[in-house]
Amino acid sequence: MSKPVLHSIHVYPLKAAAGHAPHEAVVEPWGPAGDRRWVLTDEKNRIITQRARPRMALVCVEALAGGAILASAPGCEPLTVPVPSPGGTTTVEIWNDKVEGVPAGVAADAWFSDFLGIAVRLVHLDDPATRRPIDPRFARPGETVSFADGYPLLVTTLASLDALNTLIAEGDRPEEGPLPMNRFRPNLVVGGTAAWAEDGWSRIAVGEVVLRVAKMCGRCVVTTTDQTTAERGREPLRTLARHRRFGDKLVFGQNLVPESPGSVRVGDPVRILE
Repeated sequence: MSKPVLHSIHVYPLKAAAGHAPHEAVVEPWGPAGDRRWVLTDEKNRIITQRARPRMALVCVEALAGGAILASAPGCEPLTVPVPSPGGTTTVEIWNDKVEGVPAGVAADAWFSDFLGIAVRLVHLDDPATRRPIDPRFARPGETVSFADGYPLLVTTLASLDALNTLIAEGDRPEEGPLPMNRFRPNLVVGGTAAWAEDGWSRIAVGEVVLRVAKMCGRCVVTTTDQTTAERGREPLRTLARHRRFGDKLVFGQNLVPESPGSVRVGDPVRILE
């Protein structure tokens, strides 16, 4: 078997929207630079994701210099959103956390509201170093995260996706496969491993960055959403339920916390430290 190597990098500036795949990225203590620093909220300040709004998959957001973003969506003129000026914050409710962020302004709110067909607000995470601690059961003191679901990075492997697609092909809905990796919205995709090798990792090094495995990633209905059409099926959750159930979680991928910041590049060796 070939040695593990970083196959691709993925950054999602707006939580739940499509992102981009740079050749290299800076890994900060709270995740890849620019990753999930923006979020949409409803009128009660609760986050909006593909779980309830699959059309979010059709919004593509690219990071620009200085933290600004460029948003595009079918039927809409592209929108550039600058980082909002420091000032009053609003409280964002993300799962069990309440996180302060800075509203982007009425123009951005209107653009996203028009596309999604509901009233939404765009909010920027101005200070990821202090705003949102990681779940203390899986973190060390002072470790923080962006607007990601709970952890700074998610890693998946090509071999595990191949194995999952084989299981889907052997199941009762083979027409839904094979699935692409974008269903799982990883940050780092590793090639050159055995299937499910990541289940046994505790610490890894990707290039110059050391990362700790916090916990397995439990999957949700977002994985059943075609990221190019926003249509939903039943896979991979049906197959994960049969073959990858750990307790009450259907697992694909591992959540990571950086132990040392630095840069990662496509083609970097991936070393299994523990």
